[in-house]
Amino acid sequence: MKSEIYLKISSFIKKYPLTVAFRLGKHCKIIERHLNPDEQIIYAFPAQKNISPVDIFCTCIVVFTNKRIMVAQKRVLPGYRLSSITPDMFNDFQVYKGFIFGRIDIDTIKEVVQFSNLDPRSLTEVETNLSEYLTKEKPRFIKDMKENNQKVLE
Repeated sequence: MKSEIYLKISSFIKKYPLTVAFRLGKHCKIIERHLNPDEQIIYAFPAQKNISPVDIFCTCIVVFTNKRIMVAQKRVLPGYRLSSITPDMFNDFQVYKGFIFGRIDIDTIKEVVQFSNLDPRSLTEVETNLSEYLTKEKPRFIKDMKENNQKVLE
């Protein structure tokens, strides 16, 4: 049986076939392995985690959950890479539409995470989901952090 993440990724690829992405099932398994029991998947899409339109060997999947954004890459060699970005780490994001591909840059406190080789028609959908995610989750996350810190101080 296909996982919920894989079905969301497959749906995205069918809807936006110009997106360059490979080995999606393997990337999904990494997310599944690291997903916490209380996390719910909100949105998912594949991309290349770089800015070069010719480097197509950095496929990753990006998953928005109710707790964080997860970025998973199964390496061709043994091993994998998983990044977790909590809502408090966000500054802003930018959307770029090129001649053939699109790109989303998420600016965090520590770095700018770049997702490229997206079908340009997908940019509106990804931007909308990212905007809604940030406006909903960041204030909730900060409120929860303040409440937890208040309990520790008492």
